[in-house]
Amino acid sequence: MDIKEQIKKIRDFSYKKMITDRTGHNFDHIERVVKMATRLSKEEKTDELITLGAAYLHDVADDKLVNDPNKLESEIKQFLKSIELEDNQIDEIIYITHNLSFSKSLSQNPPKLSLAGQVVQDADRLDAIGAIGITRAIYYGGANAETIYDPAIKPREQMNKSEYRNLDNETIINHFYEKLLKLTSMMNTPTAKEIALHRQQFMYEFLNEFKSEWLSEI
Repeated sequence: MDIKEQIKKIRDFSYKKMITDRTGHNFDHIERVVKMATRLSKEEKTDELITLGAAYLHDVADDKLVNDPNKLESEIKQFLKSIELEDNQIDEIIYITHNLSFSKSLSQNPPKLSLAGQVVQDADRLDAIGAIGITRAIYYGGANAETIYDPAIKPREQMNKSEYRNLDNETIINHFYEKLLKLTSMMNTPTAKEIALHRQQFMYEFLNEFKSEWLSEI
């Protein structure tokens, strides 16, 4: 089986898993990440199958989206084996998908990704900022019944993964300060850093306008 056919089958597998998502991680998000990963992969000269395979599969077993991520990872491995990927290719794709999330960066020893992994991580993080990132943050917050904004609730600092995932005292606006505005400085590749600067500025403008309108209603 050639690489193009393998990538198409991975795309179809991802589509079936993510098409029903209602948290902002659906297949539209996946395709944007793949498109950006394709661009960055060409610039950084990473392995196409590893990069795009991980981009298509990066949310399928995400522990914030599924109840049994280990089961999904096993299913991914079996699927990749069925389309003739080598064991080392499967291991790298699984390692990337398992370790690229922002929550992983909150550990004392954050995992180190290969260049292919860094490309996918950048592509995923770029989709979390800018105009689309704003929309996705609001969409995800609504799906999890988060408060939109409360000036009395301050953004959290120095969180571990468990604290970060606890949404009890989270607000949608605080999420910008707790994660989204930090992503620009965390980009790996030069192109991603350049794109992120523009998108970050847009988020600052949105937050300034939001708070101005919020205060004017009081």
